This record gives sequence, C-alpha cells and structure tokens, in this order.
Amino acid sequence: MFVAPDLGRVRLRNSLRAVIGVGAAVTLAELCGLSLTASITGGLAALLALFTVTDATVRRQGVTTALLPAVGFPVLALATALHGVAPARDAAFVLVVFCGVYARRWGPRGHALGIFAFMMFFVTQFLHAVPGQLPELYAAVALAVASSAAVRFVLWPIERRNPPPAVPALLPGSGLARPTTRQAFQATAACAFALTVGRLLSEDRWYWAVGTAWWIFVNTASRGETLVRGFRRVVGTVAGIAGGLLVAIPLHGAPAPTAALVAVCVFGIFYTAVPSYSWMMFFVTVMAGLLYGLLGVLHPGLLLLRFEETALGALGAALAVALVLPVTTHAATDAWIQRALLCVRNCTAETARRLAGDEGADPAPHAAELELLLGRVRLSLAPLVHPLSPLRARKARARQVIVLLDDCAGQVRGLAAVAADPAASHDARLTAACRRVEAAVQVLVSPGARPADPPSAPEPADRHHPGAEAALSHLTDLEKALADLAVPLHTSPRAPLVAA
Repeated sequence: MFVAPDLGRVRLRNSLRAVIGVGAAVTLAELCGLSLTASITGGLAALLALFTVTDATVRRQGVTTALLPAVGFPVLALATALHGVAPARDAAFVLVVFCGVYARRWGPRGHALGIFAFMMFFVTQFLHAVPGQLPELYAAVALAVASSAAVRFVLWPIERRNPPPAVPALLPGSGLARPTTRQAFQATAACAFALTVGRLLSEDRWYWAVGTAWWIFVNTASRGETLVRGFRRVVGTVAGIAGGLLVAIPLHGAPAPTAALVAVCVFGIFYTAVPSYSWMMFFVTVMAGLLYGLLGVLHPGLLLLRFEETALGALGAALAVALVLPVTTHAATDAWIQRALLCVRNCTAETARRLAGDEGADPAPHAAELELLLGRVRLSLAPLVHPLSPLRARKARARQVIVLLDDCAGQVRGLAAVAADPAASHDARLTAACRRVEAAVQVLVSPGARPADPPSAPEPADRHHPGAEAALSHLTDLEKALADLAVPLHTSPRAPLVAA
C-alpha cells in the first residue's frame, strides 16, 4: 500500500476529493434539516458516485452520474416498501443482486449502476428505513449526487487534465461462459446462501453477509481470485473490528470526532482500494463502527456479529465459485498477462513516435493502463503467491512473473517521463531498440512464432541528447526484463522453474 506507484498523484487527489464530496453531501443534508438516517444515506450515495463511476471520458462520467438516481430511487422505494415483509424482501434483494451483476456486460456504466442499485437496497437494511422516510431519502440522494458531481466536474475536475485509463474489461466469452452471465449466477447463489444462513445467525444484521458475498465478486475473474479476495476481506474486517474496539466504542457516538474519523476512513478507502483490498476493508469496517456509534447501537457484541456475518458471506462466495460455473486461475492469468504485455508494446511504440517528433503521440495513457492491468495480473496470481498455497513451484514462478512485470512497468513509466520532456530528441538507436522490444513481446504472446530479426542498432555518435540516452537505457532494461519473462511464462504450469 505504501510503495505502490501513484502516477501524477491521482490516487491522492481522488482520495482528497472524495473527502470533500462526501463531506459536502452530508453537510447539505444536515443544513436542509434531514434526519441522521438520510444524512448517512446521502454520504454513502456521494461515496458511491465518486468511487464507482469510472467511464473513460468526462462526458460519459457525467451521464453515468446523472443516471444514478434513476436506478437508486426505484430500489429505495422497493426496499422500504418490503422492509417488513421478509420473504418478498429477500426475493427482491436476490433479484437486485442478479441484475446488478448482469449489468456489468454494459461496461463501466452498467458496473456503476449495478453497484449503486445494490447499495441502495443494502443501506435501507443497514438503517432499517421505512416507507415514511422515503421522501427525505430521495432528497438526500439527490443532494449527494449533485454535490459529488459539482466537486468532481467543477470544483476539482481531475479527469479533464488526466483522463482516466480504460478499466480493464472482464475476459470475453459467450452464453454461460460470458463473465457477466457466469458471475451473475455465482453472485446470486452466494448471496442467497449468505442471506439464508445469515438470517439464522441474526434477524437484524443478516445483510452484512449478503454485502460481503456481493463485494467479493466485484473485479474478480477466476475461482482463485475470488477465494483470495474473500480471505482478504475477512482479514481486513478482523483488523477493522480491532480498530473499532479501540476507536469507535470509546467515542460513544460523539459527533465532531466521529465525523473527523469518518473523513479519515473515506480517504483511506479511496487511497488503498487499488493496492490493498485488506486495508480498504479495514477502513470500511472502522467507518461502519463509527456510523453504528452515531446511531447509538454500537457495542462489542455487534462488532463480533459483523465478523461472523462476514465469514458467512465469504463462505458463500467460496462455495459459489467452486460449484457454479467455475473458471480456473491459470486461464484467467494467462489472458491478463498477455494484455499487459501488449500494453507494454503499445507504450513503447507511442514513445518511439513521440521521440521521433510526433506531438500527437502520448505514451502516458498506456503507462496508466499498464498499472491497472498489472493490478489485474497481481489479483489473478494472488492465489498462487498466497502464503498458504502448497504449490511451491508455481508460487516461485508466479513471484518471478510479478517481479519482472513490475520491472517492465518501472521502465515503461520511465519511458513515459522521458517522452514528456519537450527537449528530448530523436535518436536512430531508439527505433532499433523499440523494434527489439516489440519482437520480445511477440515471442512472449506467440511462443510458436519466429519474429523477423530486428535491425541492428547504428553505431553511437560522439554526443547524444540526455533524453535519448535515458530512453535508450529504459528500453534496454525493458528488453532484458521481457527476455527473462520467457522462462516462467513458457514453462509448464506444474513444472519447476528452469532458472531463477
């Protein structure tokens, strides 16, 4: 979490902006005289609007943000209307789960709207909202979406200067093999199990088990990824419960310090979401404890119940991915690695064009996309490098792949920085080095192919521009890292490493 690269300090700025957006939503709700239940709903809606909307352009982000109430309001109405009718409420919740996951086939917009719909149903269970509170819940959500949009698109429009890279899509398929369809059935089965067993444990707090099962299926693509994500969620929850015992309970719901600590948790959720799911869950759990303190219901037994419901939700997710349309870790990992390598090639080609004088070429978006893809690779390889994994040979090979891909990413970041230097000039050696990198990538993604021999580099002149020298150094190191990747990637999945 502390050493993960933050290109352009985007994560830092997003985290600070989230604190402002959520704080503005809650402040507006309080100034309008809305209840504490409505204020908490508004704060959650603002957090979701800033956290889940990840479209590739600012225009699309604006449209998705505007559509959030369109899915949130009907779900709020449904959830509050069915609050006292358990069988119908449970069936409706499971249906929302299926539709919310299935909507991911429509890309980032469907993903964001699906999460928002689920969380609107979830928050009514968390707050025990009833139909009489619906008008103020609507008002709070509307204020939250408006304030978060104002912060995001007017006050601090980070994406206008730093367009977000496209979020890596789930791997393709058709029919039941299509990731969104498969996950919709898996998540529905997991949440149905969590709901049923969770209610046996607690008639009032069963929704934590359902929420756990739901969120474990966000941004996972294989059986192994889901199992590791469930484990990390439990670890983060346990740590958060310890934090709640030390921080939330002694406050006794005091408004000012609770609000300050909630702001810290909001920052932590956004800042740690990408590099560490366990730390993100730590901040989520501490924040939940603080909110329970504001509601006046916090006690150690409630935190213990939170852990038990979380464990049930993780168990439901584990059973679902093992029994319902499972996908192996190896198949998912291979596809993500290939996409990361192709991104390396694209960034190298853009760098070469930029250094050759093409002002329209920009490797920075490819470098940012590579960070996201490497996050997917790490997530996919997590089951193999987990300390509890008994597959020692595969664990060693997976760790080698991660180290070498991280090295590639470091060289790509260096290339992007050099290319951004307006004084950097073209050097004929760069063209040859870029072609060698492209050839190395071709060998990795198509091991049966024999790429043409790249042209030999010209003899160096007496003097070269420092920018070209720096770019050449990055390209040389990148070529070496790609060559070293051939050993772990082209070794049989169950064979020991050929070389360290």
